[in-house]
Amino acid sequence: MKNLRWQIIIAILALAAVVLLLLNQTQVGETISQVIEPAAAGGVYVEGLVGKPVRFNPLLDDYNQVDQDVDRLVFSRMIRFDSWGNPQPELAESFGVSVLGDIFNIQLRQDAVWHDGMPVTSADVLFTIELMRNSEMPIPDDVRALWNSVEVIAFDALNLQFRLAEPYAPFMDYLSFGILPRHLLEGKSAQELINDPFNLLPVGSGPYKIVDLQTDGGEITDVVLEAFEDYYMGQPYIEQVVFRYFENTQAALDAYRQGEILGIGSIADESLDDVLAESNLNIYSVRIPAMTMVLFNLGENGPNFFKEAPVRQALMTALNRNWMIDKAMHGQAILANTPIMLGSWAYFSKIEAYDYSPEDSIIQLRANGYGLVTEGSLVREKEGERLSFELIYPDTDRYAALAEMIRDYWAEVGVEANLLAVPPDVMVRDYLETRNYQAALVNLALFDSPDPDPYPFWHQAMITNGQNYSQWDDRRASEYLERARVTPSQSERTRLYRNFQIHFSRELPALPLFFGVYNYSVDQQVRGVQLGPLYNLSDRFDSIYLWSLETGPQVEEAPEVQNQE
Repeated sequence: MKNLRWQIIIAILALAAVVLLLLNQTQVGETISQVIEPAAAGGVYVEGLVGKPVRFNPLLDDYNQVDQDVDRLVFSRMIRFDSWGNPQPELAESFGVSVLGDIFNIQLRQDAVWHDGMPVTSADVLFTIELMRNSEMPIPDDVRALWNSVEVIAFDALNLQFRLAEPYAPFMDYLSFGILPRHLLEGKSAQELINDPFNLLPVGSGPYKIVDLQTDGGEITDVVLEAFEDYYMGQPYIEQVVFRYFENTQAALDAYRQGEILGIGSIADESLDDVLAESNLNIYSVRIPAMTMVLFNLGENGPNFFKEAPVRQALMTALNRNWMIDKAMHGQAILANTPIMLGSWAYFSKIEAYDYSPEDSIIQLRANGYGLVTEGSLVREKEGERLSFELIYPDTDRYAALAEMIRDYWAEVGVEANLLAVPPDVMVRDYLETRNYQAALVNLALFDSPDPDPYPFWHQAMITNGQNYSQWDDRRASEYLERARVTPSQSERTRLYRNFQIHFSRELPALPLFFGVYNYSVDQQVRGVQLGPLYNLSDRFDSIYLWSLETGPQVEEAPEVQNQE
């Protein structure tokens, strides 16, 4: 089980057009439910989302965050994860793992029903898994490969067993998919399902159900969701949730100032100060599973001095990462000292940090034989090899600023980094995957991977065809990772990952710089919002059924949806 969901994501993927779907879509009411004053119990929460919706289907939303936000309210998963990355039951009443870690058992809740009143059963889980196995469905390759290797047994309507070919502790990550209703979709081909009207007026089992859409020029502008009275965790307090779509944060902020919305789903850096100036907006800033790092090529295409741990340590000490966060990241990042996410149950907080000290960096380089051998020289060298290399980085303004700061810090200690900006997709395809680079500034986005397993990036087996782009060939580290991914004991995994992080910190095959931050803004009249570290931005809605409004607008009944054959 070497295929994992960790991906390098350094570009925003283009979204598909929604127009064709709408042309074939069942007709819905032309206008959204009207929001009118004054306040009433229940009320309506309106959130502005930046982006465009495409399809509301958990198997088809991988590359569109605003679709994932809607799907999180409409559909349910067997397993969710808390802010520490621990699995928690959702549709599952209970779950268990065999002693060897190769068999996972799930018992579904008896009180879970679809929005049309039909019970949620193991048949729906099996149906959804079969879709993920289908080669014609646009499912990530690693997800399809995994499900094709797992035997799934339904003992009855509520009990399932998942049999793996070998122990694999991170398997819980794969049990958090949104479940689809078999009784409504069975018999449809993959192509039919992709273009089915279900994807705009879906039936799920989550806390809210879609009751209305508003369109303008063939595009959805608003989605109205109504509390599901038979939700298994209890009917949500807020009567309606409305998602309204905007081109950018500033447009959403303008709508908030006009009293049209109560929350903003994402805040761009350039709008953060304006959002912070709004006295009635509460800002929630949390760590997201994204890490900015400098990767060193420790293989044959990298310079020899990268193979020396003291040189790598000196390069880390030369960086003023706190100032980089303040200046280049506008304060929107958290210092990183290990490759495991801050806030994860596996994170080891007592790692000795590399504090900024150009003086110590110079001392360490001198101690390892690197000096300024000629008068007026600005670059250190040893035995004719200069501390000079090429640093590639994604061709964006933010990463250009970061790369220039890194170059300047290293220049202060006698190290020359020659910068090369490359398009993000080219960077992955032509440089990282081919190992044809010397050093790379990257952003590792580890969304939807709550399990902290760092095997794909740092194990020896991943050097040739995997994602060990640094080509770190370290047997001790690999042994820690091998053992940690096959034992079901979290305490033992915690110990192994602690050892791995300590060893990584000493060897520094790459330089962890900082973790990403997500900012979410909600009006102060919305109560019950609690956010910890997120593994998907939609995780902010995990407890939405407990949110309430101190005051709120009344909701006028939505026009009835008319189905047409």
